[in-house]
Amino acid sequence: MSLLPALSGCDEDKAGMKSQVRFEIDKPYERGPLSAHVRVEKGKMTIAETVLVEFEASCEPGYEVTMPNVGQVLVNFGIVDWQNMGQRLDPNDNVVTTYRYRLEPFLSGKYELPGFKFEFHDVNDVEKKYELSSDPIEIEVTSLLGEQRENLVIADIEDVVDMPREPTYWWVWVLGVLVAGGAASAWLILRSKRKAELIRIFKPAHEIAYARLRALVKEDLLKAGRIKEFYERISGILRYYIEDRFELRAPERTTEEFLAELKFTNALSSSQKNDIEEFLTLCDLVKFARHAPTVEQIQRAFNMVKEFIEKTRSDERKIDVTDRIGREQMATPESK
Repeated sequence: MSLLPALSGCDEDKAGMKSQVRFEIDKPYERGPLSAHVRVEKGKMTIAETVLVEFEASCEPGYEVTMPNVGQVLVNFGIVDWQNMGQRLDPNDNVVTTYRYRLEPFLSGKYELPGFKFEFHDVNDVEKKYELSSDPIEIEVTSLLGEQRENLVIADIEDVVDMPREPTYWWVWVLGVLVAGGAASAWLILRSKRKAELIRIFKPAHEIAYARLRALVKEDLLKAGRIKEFYERISGILRYYIEDRFELRAPERTTEEFLAELKFTNALSSSQKNDIEEFLTLCDLVKFARHAPTVEQIQRAFNMVKEFIEKTRSDERKIDVTDRIGREQMATPESK
């Protein structure tokens, strides 16, 4: 049972964008002086993955091309990264321009990459422009539980076992305290020296949340039957996103306390509030009442979080993540 992702589970760096890629789909198009290719890395993927899409345009001398505006036409995919691969001359002295985009799916299902539009014009007549459009390309995004939906097993909680008493050595504790104190002092001194050189890192809330979703997907908790832990983690991801994005104190509060505050905020619509309440209530049932969610409930919970983040994302407010290490691992509230 494989996890998929959130936002495509998936973190690819720019080195991966520059590397040689074998494209499963390669669609050629041509009109007059312009030849173009739309290439897609693969036609089937899990929701935990990203997919690389390449646009290549070759223009005869005396013409210029404007590459497709990808972000304007995408519907079911988000842009994780993009890169202008630069220009080069082919053996016929045509100017070849290449752009690459790494995309991630929002939800599982069968979707189409829309048709993309290349524009070109004669350099001596910039007013008269021509278009070359590509065809839609179908991509299948498999679900959170992949093909093992019927084999979902929730691991039981082990019985409590009495642990044997160990002899106490007080001198070990004293020595440990002294060593820890010395290490802490050394760390503080080193930290103070490096503080002036520290470069602060700021990211929008949705980027932080997507990274946490990708990390959750890679752990494949569902395959191990760790359903309760999966719900604890995904609940925490949503709570921290809400705090980072809307400045509502969600992580450190119980579900009951947070939902009470949520009623009085104008930052979210009524339907969004209802979705959050339904989601957090289900998470608490799984965590505290040992409710066994269905496969559909698990997939719907994951989709709800990802879709909520996508619909409310904003680059206006950014969070200082310089010192935020492993915050997504922090415990969520333990009681309602």
